Amino acid sequence: MGGQQRVYRQRIRSTQSLKKIFRAMELIAASRIGKARDRVAAAGPYSQAITRAISAVATHSKVEHPLTSERTDSDRIAVLVITADRGMAGAYSANVLRESERMKERLEGRGKTVVPYALGRRGVTYFKFRKRDIGGEWTGESDSPTVETAREIARELYSAFTAPAEEGGVAELRIVYTHFNSMVAQEPRVIRLLPLAVVEGVAEPGEDVEPLYEFEPGAEEVLDALLPRYIESRIHACMLQAAASELASRQRAMNTAVSNAEDIIRQYTRLANSARQAEITQEISEIVSGADALAAS
Repeated sequence: MGGQQRVYRQRIRSTQSLKKIFRAMELIAASRIGKARDRVAAAGPYSQAITRAISAVATHSKVEHPLTSERTDSDRIAVLVITADRGMAGAYSANVLRESERMKERLEGRGKTVVPYALGRRGVTYFKFRKRDIGGEWTGESDSPTVETAREIARELYSAFTAPAEEGGVAELRIVYTHFNSMVAQEPRVIRLLPLAVVEGVAEPGEDVEPLYEFEPGAEEVLDALLPRYIESRIHACMLQAAASELASRQRAMNTAVSNAEDIIRQYTRLANSARQAEITQEISEIVSGADALAAS
């Protein structure tokens, strides 16, 4: 019985240590989620404005730009997969990777070749374990992304999209990330970054649509200047969405882990008390038996 008590007490102490770690991680995530949500809200207007500007240039000009036209000389598609650097965030990274695998199956069914680019150690480990070639990898900033990293990724993907087909150029750029809807709802999404899909304006019957903008020095030069910033802003916005989703998932997962640890502690405490009670009962029985034996003699 004494041995059982020691086992239960040791398990209680180890579970209490884990509970402290889980609680600390929950509090850290809770303290950072507010700032992450503010950054998501702050980045939204700029991303929307530059997207509208790009659409305006493409819609109100007749320039055929490579970044707004479908490429037919390559069947390669670059996919940026945004995952977490660390675990203990529930199914956050698993959901993103599952979504990327579904998209990969669809694209390969159409005869396309998918080239993964991984942001986050979970994604890098996932692709390397499966012996897949990675076009690029970035780690260390999944829950606190910076503009510098977004700019570096944008340059890498922009170069891949504009490279000739014989040098490994890709026909499309896509991003798989987790969109932050609320603290309890985050969903993996797939967006096509390039080529741009522009919706033309529709005029009323009998109405002539006049150009709304004049471009200086020219529409093509404006596109050349705006598109790199557009790619950077969209990637940075997706990184911020993913960071907020990761922190929310980690806070929720750690809260559940703390509750489970408390349940385990209560269970082992009951078992330890039962073992102690059984040990006391056995000691009393031995004392009574010894007393009876002495009295009988």
